[in-house]
Amino acid sequence: MTDTDEKYLNKLRLRGIKPTAMRLLILRAMMSHSEAFSLQSLEEWLQTVDKSTIYRTITLFLTHHLIHAIDDGTGSFKYAVCGDNCHCGEEDEDLEQDFHAHFSCTRCGKTYCLDSIHVPVVSLPMGFRVHDVNYVLKGVCSACGGEK
Repeated sequence: MTDTDEKYLNKLRLRGIKPTAMRLLILRAMMSHSEAFSLQSLEEWLQTVDKSTIYRTITLFLTHHLIHAIDDGTGSFKYAVCGDNCHCGEEDEDLEQDFHAHFSCTRCGKTYCLDSIHVPVVSLPMGFRVHDVNYVLKGVCSACGGEK
């Protein structure tokens, strides 16, 4: 077993997910890209894997907070692997600081996590509770000429 394999195994264990060959394969594919990915993109990268297996694995990863879903306005969710210390999506009032911004490129369609840009905490009226935040910035990424 390589150090890389151990990294993936540890990531699954940290979230309480039993490692299987298929889960490791899908996690490797997800982590091989710096941008978030759609279910369709993942199916294209893993053409030999049954689509229902990919969907069930994505659902499992979401449930265990290994990945998070991003609604970038394109009509389909994008998914990104969470860092080991990330608790986004978990229901706890003190975890709102884990909500971060995302950037969606209007040229190439790629969506990126901006982990270092935290979503500001908003005071809500009594009885309201935040479960999720969708904070997406749109523009042109550096690969498409956004940086001059």
